[in-house]
Formats: sequence, structure tokens, C-alpha cells
Amino acid sequence: MSSPCQACGACCAYSADWPRFSTEDDAEIALIPAAYVDDPAGRMRCDGDRCSALAGEVGRAVSCRVYAVRPEVCRTCEPGDPECEMARRRYGLPPL
Repeated sequence: MSSPCQACGACCAYSADWPRFSTEDDAEIALIPAAYVDDPAGRMRCDGDRCSALAGEVGRAVSCRVYAVRPEVCRTCEPGDPECEMARRRYGLPPL
């Protein structure tokens, strides 16, 4: 069974301020391809509110281009948690 996240992606397209690096050290950030890192802002690069590493259509089918090396803030968002539900509401998606 696939993760409900692969049919959602709302958390990855909620806010350009959300995918900030907070616990990562320089070596961990260096593992993320530079095209997806916004160094001056200390976060993942975004296109509007959408993380540039998010592939696919929010609410239908998505994947993360840097899943194996994604930041801690991405790892801590869990399906159905308050942040997840807040992001899903923004896109008109039902609660999990």
C-alpha cells in the first residue's frame, strides 16, 4: 500500500517559509542537490509556496525528488498530524 502522502503533497506546497533547515548541519544540507536549496534563506528552494523538489500534482499524485535526503522538517510532518491537516484544508482535501 502506498503512503497517503503520495496522493497529496499539500504540506510540500503550503508555504515557502515551511521547509526551513533547523537541525541540519552543513554536511546534511550538502547532500541535497544545490538546485533545490535556497542558501540565503536557509531553506529548500520554492516556486511560490511549492517546494521545488515536489514533483506531480498536489492532491493527485506526487513524489519528492530528494526524499532520501529531505530536511528534518519534511521528515517530521506525518499523515494526519495537525500540520498535515492544515495543509490539506488549504487545498480543499478531506482530512485523513
